[in-house]
Amino acid sequence: MMKQRQIDLGVGFFMLLGFFACLMMIFKVAGVQQGAWGGGYQVTADFVNVGGLKVRAPVTIAGVRIGEVTAIQLIPGQLIARVEMNLNKIPAIPFDDVSARILTEGLLGSNYVSITPGFDDSQSAHPFLAQGDVIAKTQEALVLENLIGQLLFSTKK
Repeated sequence: MMKQRQIDLGVGFFMLLGFFACLMMIFKVAGVQQGAWGGGYQVTADFVNVGGLKVRAPVTIAGVRIGEVTAIQLIPGQLIARVEMNLNKIPAIPFDDVSARILTEGLLGSNYVSITPGFDDSQSAHPFLAQGDVIAKTQEALVLENLIGQLLFSTKK
């Protein structure tokens, strides 16, 4: 009787361990980070064209992931896209001359936002990006289909 109880507890423990391992694998495949539940701050940037940028796309500095895109909305009066991003608290990004651009991973890869930090001007009243800031300098996505279309039309003339 005691032996059967130990076997049942052992099997239950391994089943629980397997469940947590599957859960961790699901989070890893889905790209959920440990800090994705409120650890960071929101910033926005406006783009003329976001190409194929999607929610949950990475936000990087120098190729290192520092956050993700949380929302993409069309601003009706201006007909531009507003991209909201959640950035990790570290690193502190200098606010002066900061810019954001949409790049593509490889030739046919998915789009992501790359942030280029500005210079650190210690005399500035607002030295680092913070909650609710808007990145003013942006560069729209380079859409491969548009480039091919322009090339085809330019060769016909």
